[in-house]
Amino acid sequence: MSARRLKLDMHTHSEYSPDSRTPLVEQAKAIRAAGLDVVCATDHNTIEGALRLREMADGFRVVVGEEISSRDGEIIGLFLERPVPRDLSGEETIARIREQGGLISVPHPFSRNRVYHFRRDALDRLWPQVDCIEVFNAREAFSGDNRRAAAYAKERDLPGAVGSDAHRASEIGRAWIELDEFAGRDDLVSALRTGVVHGGLSGAGIHLATRYDVLRKWLARRTKSGA
Repeated sequence: MSARRLKLDMHTHSEYSPDSRTPLVEQAKAIRAAGLDVVCATDHNTIEGALRLREMADGFRVVVGEEISSRDGEIIGLFLERPVPRDLSGEETIARIREQGGLISVPHPFSRNRVYHFRRDALDRLWPQVDCIEVFNAREAFSGDNRRAAAYAKERDLPGAVGSDAHRASEIGRAWIELDEFAGRDDLVSALRTGVVHGGLSGAGIHLATRYDVLRKWLARRTKSGA
């Protein structure tokens, strides 16, 4: 009898990201409802939410990660225990992740609906230092952008990462990769090579919802500071 395969979402956000209002409690409920076995918690420029989600995880595992705003664009670090500062070069960001024994993933590298995706010149320069490239992101506005990422990864024999990039609880479960059990960074890189992509795009409307959430959080901060 073959071992059970896992459902892994490698890219998620919570209220600890400036563009998400998903409370950790609701995130955990949605993870269980989606039947995910493992999630990578990758809030923007912080691991605080990921650490808290790991503490409260029940019925699923959490890989602590961070979507880091480098000067060359966004890079995801996984298996972290310390935050990586933003606004470093791509090279320095990768070095800081490696210092912790972490995994480097490049999210949505060919996205046409995001400002902060990893720049093409930086990707061409740094891909030999990368562990995997996100080949399916449910928040892409154009499916062709995922196909371009998958082709780029295949040409360079890099494993593909998959993520819902969920910013709202309703998005969790939109995309995941089915793969063998893994224990750490090297195991995960190996397991990704035989992983199977599942999921679909979240739709253009979700980006409008994100802009609304950003505005709501900004107004809440303004109201609090003026109180």
